[in-house]
Amino acid sequence: MQSSDSRRAQIGTLILATSGIQLANGFFTTLISLRVVLEDFQATMAGLVLSGYFLGFTVGAVRCGRIIERIGHIRAYAAFAGVVVTATGAMALLVEPLPWLILRALVGFGCAGLFVTTESWLNAKAQPAERGRVFSLYMVGTFAGLAFGQLLIGRKEVETAVPFSIICSLFALALVMVCTTRAEPPQASSVPLLPYRQLARAAPVAVVGAALSGFVASAFYALVPAWMQGEGIERETIGLLMLAAVLGGLAFQVPVGRLSDRFDRRVVLAALCAGCAIAAVSLAQLPDKPMVSLPVIALLGGFMSALYPVCVAHAHDRMPADRVVAVSSWLIVASGVGSVLGPFIGVRFMYRFDLNGVLYLIAAAACLLGAFAFGRSLISASPPHVERPFEILAPQAAPLAHDLRDPSDDCPSHGYAGAVPEESRSAE
Repeated sequence: MQSSDSRRAQIGTLILATSGIQLANGFFTTLISLRVVLEDFQATMAGLVLSGYFLGFTVGAVRCGRIIERIGHIRAYAAFAGVVVTATGAMALLVEPLPWLILRALVGFGCAGLFVTTESWLNAKAQPAERGRVFSLYMVGTFAGLAFGQLLIGRKEVETAVPFSIICSLFALALVMVCTTRAEPPQASSVPLLPYRQLARAAPVAVVGAALSGFVASAFYALVPAWMQGEGIERETIGLLMLAAVLGGLAFQVPVGRLSDRFDRRVVLAALCAGCAIAAVSLAQLPDKPMVSLPVIALLGGFMSALYPVCVAHAHDRMPADRVVAVSSWLIVASGVGSVLGPFIGVRFMYRFDLNGVLYLIAAAACLLGAFAFGRSLISASPPHVERPFEILAPQAAPLAHDLRDPSDDCPSHGYAGAVPEESRSAE
């Protein structure tokens, strides 16, 4: 039987390792966005490279659970980290569109495996009474890593192989930290199957919303840094602006959660979409001065980040409690499909209409989702929803922490999917 101090130390190690991974991941995402411009990739291939991570991540999120069950948590973590480190190192040597597309997809697959391994491991270690607190710390660490990874952009020459070496080192450090921790794999449990058509009929707003939220966020985070690089904006400024977007996402989580637990989630989603569209159009109309754009980018990041969690919560309101994992899995797939299409379609708009094309595309997608959500709210009643422990969902991260918990640990109905301890009574 493990002591409480030993268990908490292992939980802390997992959280710290994941923060390091997200530090590397935040840096990596913006780095690739800048490099496709520097390497002058043709528009279609640039879009495919930028979409590659999301494709690999989606496949990994769905498939890597079986790998973990077969070989155990430590070996799986080592294998996934090895895939990421190998693919990242190879990108510095094979600077061509097709190899980068394949390697970037492998990075996405490996990162999904790392997150699923860590989160299921945390789920096994954390006691039910402290689970909300543990996942709160985990996702705040995720946000912090993603945010501060942006600040590395201005400190290294992105044209060289040095950034890839830094990223490899951060992933390898996380591997060392976790592989020196004793594994306690969670007990496998049977999960009821859920046909996709059943979810689409029960919660069409959630399915469409998950796809469009992935589309919007991936287009923004993949393409905005690329455009700023092409415009000659200093890299320190690019990092600061992307940092503002991520921190804006963190700031919106709790207040939006409280609203979504108080009102019809579809109306809240429509309001978020309106805010997202207004912020995107405003950003397109502002003067090309980064410091003027900073607060608007923070608002846009906030609105974008809150779309997916509200969709998750709405879907759980519509479905039985024993389907929580299956529901979340399908929503990850929907979000992943949207995330793949975002950069691929958005890059064509950027090459043809400059940044404004991307921003208007984001605004159009947000308006489409908002109109659909509000229209559905007029023709069908909102289901009752009960608060449950809240998990913050970070952009470009793993919306998985809430997916891996045993639904019997939660309330019969599922509130907003965010990460603040239940004791704080905050809800997404």
